[in-house]
Amino acid sequence: MPLTARPLHDGWTVRATAGPVPAAITAAAPIAAEVPGCVHLDLMRAGLIPDPYLDDNEALLAWIGLVDWEYRGVFDVDAAALASASVHDLVFDGLDTVAEVRLNGDVLGRTANQHRSYRFTVTDLLREGENELVVSFTSPIRYANAQSVALGVRPRPYPLPYEAMRKSACSFGWDWGIATATSGIWRGVRLESWSTARLVEVLVTATPDGDGGRVRATGRIERAAGVDERLNLTLAMNGPGLDGGALPSTVVEVIGDRFEAEIEASAVERWWPVGYGEQPRYVVDVMLWADSENGVVDQTHRVVGFRTVEWDQTPDAAPSGEPGTPFTLRVNGRPVFVKGVNWIPDDAFPVRVDRDRYARRLDQAVAANVNLVRVWGGGIYEADEFYDLCDERGLLTWQDFLFACAAYVEEEPLRGEIEAEAREQIARLASHPSLVLLTGNNENLWGYEDWGWQKLLDGKTWGAYYYRELFPALIAEIAPHVPYAPGSPFSPGDRHPNDPDHGTMHIWDLWNQRDWPHYRDHRPRFAAEFGWQGPPTWSTLRRAIHDDPLTPESPGMIVHQKAAEGNTKLTAGLVAHYRVPEDIETWHWAMQLNQANAITTALEHFRALAPRTMGAVVWQLNDCWPVMSWAAIDGDERPKPLYHALRNAFAPRLVTVQPAPGGGLVVSVVNDTDAAWAGPLALRRIGFDGAVHAEATVEVAVAGRGVQTVPVPGAVASASTPAAELLVATLDETRGFWYFAEARDSALPAPDLDVAVTAAPGGVEVTLTARAFARDVALLVDKVAPGAVASTGLLTLLPGEQAVVHVSGVAETDAAALADPRVLRSAGQLV
Repeated sequence: MPLTARPLHDGWTVRATAGPVPAAITAAAPIAAEVPGCVHLDLMRAGLIPDPYLDDNEALLAWIGLVDWEYRGVFDVDAAALASASVHDLVFDGLDTVAEVRLNGDVLGRTANQHRSYRFTVTDLLREGENELVVSFTSPIRYANAQSVALGVRPRPYPLPYEAMRKSACSFGWDWGIATATSGIWRGVRLESWSTARLVEVLVTATPDGDGGRVRATGRIERAAGVDERLNLTLAMNGPGLDGGALPSTVVEVIGDRFEAEIEASAVERWWPVGYGEQPRYVVDVMLWADSENGVVDQTHRVVGFRTVEWDQTPDAAPSGEPGTPFTLRVNGRPVFVKGVNWIPDDAFPVRVDRDRYARRLDQAVAANVNLVRVWGGGIYEADEFYDLCDERGLLTWQDFLFACAAYVEEEPLRGEIEAEAREQIARLASHPSLVLLTGNNENLWGYEDWGWQKLLDGKTWGAYYYRELFPALIAEIAPHVPYAPGSPFSPGDRHPNDPDHGTMHIWDLWNQRDWPHYRDHRPRFAAEFGWQGPPTWSTLRRAIHDDPLTPESPGMIVHQKAAEGNTKLTAGLVAHYRVPEDIETWHWAMQLNQANAITTALEHFRALAPRTMGAVVWQLNDCWPVMSWAAIDGDERPKPLYHALRNAFAPRLVTVQPAPGGGLVVSVVNDTDAAWAGPLALRRIGFDGAVHAEATVEVAVAGRGVQTVPVPGAVASASTPAAELLVATLDETRGFWYFAEARDSALPAPDLDVAVTAAPGGVEVTLTARAFARDVALLVDKVAPGAVASTGLLTLLPGEQAVVHVSGVAETDAAALADPRVLRSAGQLV
């Protein structure tokens, strides 16, 4: 009989067992619980607590993380099920976090790691009829504090010692994140029943070889006690281009508890990142079977893609003029300019993120011309669906091991937990063709060097063993085909980890201390993190915050601004470009536009630096709740103006005007397509009234995946009236702009746009006609209908030009609603 799995997700209750529990919660116990789930969501469904995301409810609900919680479930097992297999295991895919598990009163084990699964053999404990399963969770805050004392306090940026336990760091709060300190059975639980043997670990790799390729499967099995009969394993593959009548397959004998099998195909199709080709994938079936009449006893499959991956870190050859070490991704031998985004958990209660929600977010990433998603080290290892969807879409994934911004204990009990966690996650993720990098941590190497840790540690361990020894050794053992970097940022060799000339770099001095035009001062080899903060969309903001009056400093706004001196930095970053508006809606637009302008400046600069710079990974794609943050998509899944900035700046073809190092201006023509791009580059210095003051034409020919930079003639590059002129560089339909004065010091005209609306599939088409120069036009359509989404934004129109914007999520609306100056926004409203 093959292994069977029975989900145990029904019939659960939860109650508080210790801690500062309100009387209403105690009186309501036991409370119906959902599994997978967490206690916050159970209490919300029961109407016992308000939504933590609203107003100041975060503080009101802080007691939850100080309480011990008990989940209790019952399930029936009949005599036939008991007799059907020789082994019965209870399997938890995820427990959050410190728990004792009991079945029918017997303790199965204790857990202390959110980031791994647990299996308990219960063959002798199951009974016919009703069985009771109890999972008792210890308060994560009290546990973390106790462990911090027991193991020794270590440096971190936030009050609660998240680094003292293996739980999602950001669940204790971050500079964009709500503090939830969750407890619960956060991933699936099931009863697995099997006989003879089962598959414990299966790793499948697909390696191209010329026109064909090889698939190799390795792994481990577990045999039932006393079973020594011969076991065999079948490995078979199906997919594009394979002859259905002669699919590659093989059968091997399992020796002991290990297996290894390999098959070859004479012709397979290559998997490519989005924008470089298609994403053909192959299903690899793995079947374990016995010689006796038992037949197949366990089976699984992996979906793989044939591609090669490497990060070129060959030191620059002298005298190249570009001394340093690149960090260039090559897929199937081809260099890829990484257009990336950083990813945090998409909800502070990750159990609410299902496959459809992952798909919506990743589709938004693809639509923004993104080709890589970095899963940040302070969150979680995402569910299997996340990586599978990335495989489907050609979205490259970079996965941090879960260590962020803190020094971590290298002694037990954390040391063993971390090794078990890493082993499991390496094996789980390594078959995905989208996975191109595993990284030891987020900013810990940098922190050790620059954040005063060495003095505070006073000789204590801080995590170097994990990043320099354990993780590379485990990858070499389990999945040697997966590239690894000890941290982000990381500079190879005996160098400062955030050296701009070597490896990857994080750039935070702009947001924290300097203004965003200074992004152009940086010339990194690979910018792995940088960002600028801005508010969520207006509908999201007003759903979450009910202050009256609403101001940037009103109580609810401060609760939803987690960054240190965040509002001060927002204001300091705005005043050089626009005056700070007095009314809240215009303030909201100004901060959103400034965020978009900042990241546009950074991305266009970095793309123009290629091939010196070969990647830009923006902080961040998404939010986990409604908050002031660096995200392009807010916590209610709505795209902010920054999202349109990403889409525009990551476009396959880009024309950008940049200051030349020695003075003057240059135009960089960036071609991230395979086809050459050639033609006349038109350079015009234009007044805001549309009059052409100077112009020139330069012939350009840009190779596929290339960049060509040309100087702007002096007459075009120098304005006679800086406050009222701009430079427009156009190649085909693509153009870039340069302004000779800051917007606040310019003569930008008041908005003057005609708006025409016609019905269109899924919504309406909005035609905008500029009667005067219009800079950075955006339709904030969520103000018309909360579910509305504009197809594009941040449009700049010269006098007489038109643009068409599709707005989905509205059945009918009139031009007046979309022409409302609260909805139809532009830079001219801020001058």
